[in-house]
Amino acid sequence: MKQNSQLKIYNTLSRTKEIFEPLSPPFVGMYVCGPTVYGDAHLGHGRPAITFDTVNRYLTHLGMKVRYVRNITDVGHLQGDADEGEDKIAKKAKLEQLEPMEVAQQYTDSYHRDMLALNTIKPSIEPRATGHIPEQIALVQAIMQEGLAYEVNGSVYFDVLKYNETQKYGKLSGRVLEELISGSRDLDGQSEKRNAVDFALWKNAAPEHLMKWESPWGVGFPGWHLECTAMSSKYLGKQFDIHGGGMDLMFPHHECEIAQGNACNHQDPAKYWMHNNMITINGQKMGKSLGNFITLQELFTGEHDLLEQAYSPMTIRYFILTAHYRSTLDFSNDALRAAQKGYKKIINGLRIAKGLVFEVDQNEEIDEKQAQQVEQIITNAYRAMDDDFNTAQAIGHLFNLLKKINSIYTGQLNASHLGKEVFEKMINTFVVFVEEILGLKEEKPDHQEGLLNVLLKIYADAKLAKNYSKVDEIRGALKEMGIIVKDMKDKIDWAYEE
Repeated sequence: MKQNSQLKIYNTLSRTKEIFEPLSPPFVGMYVCGPTVYGDAHLGHGRPAITFDTVNRYLTHLGMKVRYVRNITDVGHLQGDADEGEDKIAKKAKLEQLEPMEVAQQYTDSYHRDMLALNTIKPSIEPRATGHIPEQIALVQAIMQEGLAYEVNGSVYFDVLKYNETQKYGKLSGRVLEELISGSRDLDGQSEKRNAVDFALWKNAAPEHLMKWESPWGVGFPGWHLECTAMSSKYLGKQFDIHGGGMDLMFPHHECEIAQGNACNHQDPAKYWMHNNMITINGQKMGKSLGNFITLQELFTGEHDLLEQAYSPMTIRYFILTAHYRSTLDFSNDALRAAQKGYKKIINGLRIAKGLVFEVDQNEEIDEKQAQQVEQIITNAYRAMDDDFNTAQAIGHLFNLLKKINSIYTGQLNASHLGKEVFEKMINTFVVFVEEILGLKEEKPDHQEGLLNVLLKIYADAKLAKNYSKVDEIRGALKEMGIIVKDMKDKIDWAYEE
């Protein structure tokens, strides 16, 4: 655990970096918007999952006790993120002739499979919208009692203009209400809403609507924005520390959550709002209509026209971490191959670090300059993470640490020059950052280590016997499998080909 951290988080609400001060330290409540489960997880799901998994990991590393809640949207998310239209899951169910819950279960399971492959830690609680209908109905009633919602023909809408008389609708996204109203004039007279900017809390269900429940206003279903307010307040309280999600959710989804929270609880639901930026594919926005929509499974298998090869889950995780979460991230084959190379360098370093043992050399004294350099690199790595979880910079500092580790491994630097304390701190920091904070792990088939050791023994014997054709045969076969043989002065070792 790192002591005396000065962690700063960029708060979208204030548009500044703020020192992170939990409401009830050491406890931290974090709510992240999860997927709408009507299709396989894609890159757009992968980025927030890895971003907030890393946030969770680092806060835990700092000694905080995190309750991480990430929801599953299995009802209420209509086509086009609007208040009218067909439920995304119900539409998929009709197409595939399934029950909506079959669709939701199928894609929830596939989402969990992909999240496991990406080595994300399961959230503390993963509530579903359909499991919290009574809470959502109660929330609508509370907002109506405050005079900030109205019922029309069995549907209930949030009165944005009334709310805006005492609060500021648009303070998170920077949207100006007057501009939103003027941009929606064409809807006047065509909607049952009082104002086009009002949003649905509860929708009356047509007879053919598949997913519906009894309510005080008749048979219907909850609006999309309602579930997150209901579930976050149930599991984290009326106000909690961090609310996270993709930048595309800032408006209207998160803006509406703030309005709902203020309407019924008289305070903003979260103290810090974090948003990861968007993903582009070869410089273009990702979208099904553009033909550049890539699922995580397609990335893992390479089965997509835009992919020149398969990319492993850890390559994808590493690639996402090499950019700051608030910057745009462009996927291309060149960038992914570079990430694959970088990931293998880190994992080769991890193997080396775990195998190094400090041996005292009585003839060598501590080199203060070398020791101070290592201490500074460690400090820099933590400073990067404390600066709004800057994993991109942290990885750069890890490579500087890896240079020192490799120098000891190859004999260019004597471990005694660092002293036992600095040496162990260096090894521990590298291992902890790679595995615990960044969540990277070695991807290897079962029994790989044992089989490689056997092959290297045969390789060493062939070399000793000067059977160079056998030496070349083993070296070539291993190279085809992405393994290179390292002939060193005092031993023979292996590494992943970078």
